[in-house]
Amino acid sequence: QLQLVESGGGLVQAGGSLRLSCAASGGMFSSYAMAWFRQAPGKEREFVAVIEWSGGSTVYEDSVKGRFTISRDNAKNTVYLQMNSLKPEDTAVYYCAARYRGSLGSNPRSYGYWGQGTQVTVSS
Repeated sequence: QLQLVESGGGLVQAGGSLRLSCAASGGMFSSYAMAWFRQAPGKEREFVAVIEWSGGSTVYEDSVKGRFTISRDNAKNTVYLQMNSLKPEDTAVYYCAARYRGSLGSNPRSYGYWGQGTQVTVSS
Protein backbone atom coordinates (compact mmCIF):
# COMPACT_ATOMS: atom_id res chain seq x y z
CA GLN A 1 0.00 0.00 0.00
CA LEU A 2 1.60 3.24 -1.14
CA GLN A 3 1.83 5.93 1.52
CA LEU A 4 2.47 9.59 0.70
CA VAL A 5 3.72 12.36 2.99
CA GLU A 6 3.90 15.99 1.83
CA SER A 7 6.14 18.68 3.25
CA GLY A 8 7.39 22.14 2.39
CA GLY A 9 4.27 24.24 2.73
CA GLY A 10 4.21 27.54 4.58
CA LEU A 11 3.53 31.26 4.45
CA VAL A 12 5.14 33.30 1.68
CA GLN A 13 4.65 36.76 0.21
CA ALA A 14 3.28 37.22 -3.29
CA GLY A 15 6.06 36.79 -5.83
CA GLY A 16 7.93 34.38 -3.61
CA SER A 17 8.75 30.70 -4.05
CA LEU A 18 8.20 27.43 -2.26
CA ARG A 19 9.18 23.85 -3.02
CA LEU A 20 6.84 21.09 -1.96
CA SER A 21 8.03 17.52 -1.54
CA CYS A 22 6.08 14.29 -1.40
CA ALA A 23 7.84 11.22 -0.07
CA ALA A 24 6.42 7.82 -0.99
CA SER A 25 6.81 4.49 0.77
CA GLY A 26 5.30 1.03 0.68
CA GLY A 27 5.21 0.53 -3.06
CA MET A 28 7.20 0.62 -6.29
CA PHE A 29 7.28 4.37 -6.74
CA SER A 30 8.44 4.21 -10.34
CA SER A 31 5.22 2.40 -11.31
CA TYR A 32 3.06 5.38 -10.42
CA ALA A 33 2.14 8.56 -12.20
CA MET A 34 2.36 11.30 -9.56
CA ALA A 35 0.27 14.44 -9.34
CA TRP A 36 -0.33 17.52 -7.26
CA PHE A 37 -3.81 18.83 -6.51
CA ARG A 38 -4.94 21.74 -4.37
CA GLN A 39 -8.06 22.72 -2.50
CA ALA A 40 -8.91 26.22 -1.33
CA PRO A 41 -11.55 26.84 1.35
CA GLY A 42 -15.05 26.42 -0.04
CA LYS A 43 -13.79 25.14 -3.38
CA GLU A 44 -13.45 21.74 -5.00
CA ARG A 45 -10.12 19.99 -5.23
CA GLU A 46 -8.42 21.00 -8.45
CA PHE A 47 -5.64 19.57 -10.56
CA VAL A 48 -2.27 21.35 -10.54
CA ALA A 49 0.27 19.12 -12.32
CA VAL A 50 1.13 15.51 -13.11
CA ILE A 51 4.29 13.65 -14.10
CA GLU A 52 4.55 10.22 -15.66
CA TRP A 53 6.51 7.38 -14.06
CA SER A 54 9.77 8.17 -15.89
CA GLY A 55 9.52 11.92 -15.52
CA GLY A 56 9.57 12.30 -19.28
CA SER A 57 6.12 13.83 -19.64
CA THR A 58 4.27 16.42 -17.60
CA VAL A 59 0.95 18.26 -17.76
CA TYR A 60 0.04 21.50 -15.97
CA GLU A 61 -3.14 23.35 -15.20
CA ASP A 62 -3.23 26.54 -17.25
CA SER A 63 -2.99 28.99 -14.36
CA VAL A 64 0.32 27.52 -13.12
CA LYS A 65 2.07 27.02 -16.47
CA GLY A 66 5.40 28.85 -16.53
CA ARG A 67 5.37 29.30 -12.74
CA PHE A 68 5.24 25.76 -11.32
CA THR A 69 7.46 22.80 -12.16
CA ILE A 70 6.78 19.20 -11.21
CA SER A 71 9.68 16.76 -11.04
CA ARG A 72 10.50 13.41 -9.50
CA ASP A 73 13.49 11.48 -8.23
CA ASN A 74 12.70 7.78 -8.44
CA ALA A 75 15.88 6.91 -6.53
CA LYS A 76 14.56 8.93 -3.58
CA ASN A 77 10.88 7.96 -4.03
CA THR A 78 10.01 11.63 -4.02
CA VAL A 79 8.05 14.01 -6.22
CA TYR A 80 8.48 17.77 -6.05
CA LEU A 81 6.52 20.87 -6.94
CA GLN A 82 8.63 23.99 -7.39
CA MET A 83 6.35 27.01 -7.15
CA ASN A 84 7.64 30.40 -8.29
CA SER A 85 5.96 33.80 -8.69
CA LEU A 86 3.33 32.79 -6.20
CA LYS A 87 0.03 34.66 -6.12
CA PRO A 88 -2.57 34.98 -3.34
CA GLU A 89 -4.92 32.83 -5.44
CA ASP A 90 -2.44 29.95 -5.10
CA THR A 91 -3.36 29.75 -1.41
CA ALA A 92 -4.70 26.25 -0.72
CA VAL A 93 -3.95 22.91 0.84
CA TYR A 94 -1.75 21.04 -1.63
CA TYR A 95 -2.10 17.28 -1.95
CA CYS A 96 0.16 14.71 -3.52
CA ALA A 97 -1.57 11.82 -5.32
CA ALA A 98 -0.52 8.61 -7.08
CA ARG A 99 -2.05 6.62 -9.88
CA TYR A 100 -0.76 3.10 -10.50
CA ARG A 101 0.56 2.73 -14.04
CA GLY A 102 -1.71 5.60 -14.90
CA SER A 103 -1.70 8.07 -17.73
CA LEU A 104 -1.41 11.80 -17.19
CA GLY A 105 -4.94 12.34 -15.94
CA SER A 106 -6.34 15.37 -14.14
CA ASN A 107 -9.44 13.78 -12.58
CA PRO A 108 -8.90 13.33 -8.84
CA ARG A 109 -11.22 10.30 -8.87
CA SER A 110 -8.67 8.39 -10.92
CA TYR A 111 -6.01 8.63 -8.21
CA GLY A 112 -6.06 5.93 -5.58
CA TYR A 113 -3.47 7.20 -3.13
CA TRP A 114 -3.34 10.55 -1.39
CA GLY A 115 -1.20 12.35 1.14
CA GLN A 116 -2.53 14.33 4.08
CA GLY A 117 -1.86 17.70 2.46
CA THR A 118 0.33 20.69 3.23
CA GLN A 119 -0.90 24.27 3.62
CA VAL A 120 0.41 26.97 1.30
CA THR A 121 -0.55 30.54 2.13
CA VAL A 122 0.44 33.45 -0.12
CA SER A 123 0.01 36.91 1.34
CA SER A 124 -0.54 39.99 -0.81
